[in-house]
Amino acid sequence: MATGKIIIISAPSGCGKSTIIRSLNNRGNINWRFSVSATNRHPRTGEQDGVDYHFLTSEDFSNAIADDAFIEYEEVYPGRYYGTLKSEVQSHIDQGENVVLDIDVKGALRVKKMYGNQAISIFIMPPSIETLRQRLENRATDSAEAIAQRVSKADYELSFAPQFDKQIVNDDLETAVENAEHTIKAFLQQ
Repeated sequence: MATGKIIIISAPSGCGKSTIIRSLNNRGNINWRFSVSATNRHPRTGEQDGVDYHFLTSEDFSNAIADDAFIEYEEVYPGRYYGTLKSEVQSHIDQGENVVLDIDVKGALRVKKMYGNQAISIFIMPPSIETLRQRLENRATDSAEAIAQRVSKADYELSFAPQFDKQIVNDDLETAVENAEHTIKAFLQQ
């Protein structure tokens, strides 16, 4: 049985990576499984444990780190952790299933380094920082302070884009989805 591949999709918050992944899932043209990330943040309205994220307490997240249960994790914001559980990835690729990871920039680069040519890293970029700020404000899920923090972090994260296998600018959602689908299909056919 062939080993599955890993598709890593990363972006600064508000660039549309989750929307792009959902659109690709809805199209159904890519054979993959979604890896549900873990976090110690509280669920947003409508989010479900085990579907959107594995919502862990800070203590449970710390214990998982101590138990070496993550292939990557990051303190994305002060006291706010996100990570990819080994159990969410390894068993699927061992069974020949492709896995998509929706993870932060530094974690994406660590997973790419770990899995090499078995993984592709895709960076979703905003057309501009100002467009990103508008998107975050329109989303209306964060305070002005949190938006400012996310925009500042995005500016920093954009400096990592050249280290990714592919960069896709999400100026027009449909075009970005098309570009992502083409890139992923080409990678899976290698």
